[in-house]
Amino acid sequence: MYGAMKVSIGGPLKLAFRPWVEGLENIPAEGPAILASNHLSFSDSLFLPSVLPRKVTFIAKAEYFTTPGVKGRLKAAFFKGAGQLPVDRSGSRGAGEAAVKSGIEVVERGELFGIYPEGTRSPDGRLYRGKPGGLARVALATGAPVIPVAMIDTEKIQPPGKVIPKLMRPGIRIGKPLDFSRYQGMDNDRFVLRALTDQVMYEIMTLSGQEYVDIYATAAKRQIAEAAKAEKQAQKQAEQAQKDAEKAAAEDAGKGSANS
Repeated sequence: MYGAMKVSIGGPLKLAFRPWVEGLENIPAEGPAILASNHLSFSDSLFLPSVLPRKVTFIAKAEYFTTPGVKGRLKAAFFKGAGQLPVDRSGSRGAGEAAVKSGIEVVERGELFGIYPEGTRSPDGRLYRGKPGGLARVALATGAPVIPVAMIDTEKIQPPGKVIPKLMRPGIRIGKPLDFSRYQGMDNDRFVLRALTDQVMYEIMTLSGQEYVDIYATAAKRQIAEAAKAEKQAQKQAEQAQKDAEKAAAEDAGKGSANS
């Protein structure tokens, strides 16, 4: 199914958007590797596999595979065909443990495992702090090389709220493999996890040219949402104050007319 999806979706995608690629030679012809990428758009998981000669497996939340009805079945078939693995977010430690387990299984099969260290899409095109769980733990548990990947301009193709994508050329830069095998087995050392993740994020920043923000993207999304909510509330208050002022002015004018 992956091959069929790559031809039916990846082929037209490449033809329509003509993504440019640098560093494709850094992808090993065989054997396991972890592709660590920035995350700007939903389409990242389509553009990257479309230009790779090998299958790459990403993880996706289980809800994508369990939605009922015809639409749900079609969605599940799409994600399965695109090489996505469902991650059950239930349990004591949720998606983190499930993602690590899934990643290790993919790597131990000698395949390519794709992961977004930021944990979610960037809310504003900047690069955010990498989470030290999934990426580092899979790398340290398996000894597989980590290949930094930078997706470029994919967020401009279909910004939030836009239905019709913009035809433009996104870019993909693939860096040289990073060897962390010297730390293999130290996946419970939080300082090693943090250092490994930060090194990978630095490489992604260098490849992408993005501004780096040393907070998690999830926290940034909360801040942006709270700021938008506060701005909306302030606007409502200003509009209400304007209405009250206009009403008071009209009442004063009416009183003045009556007195005259």
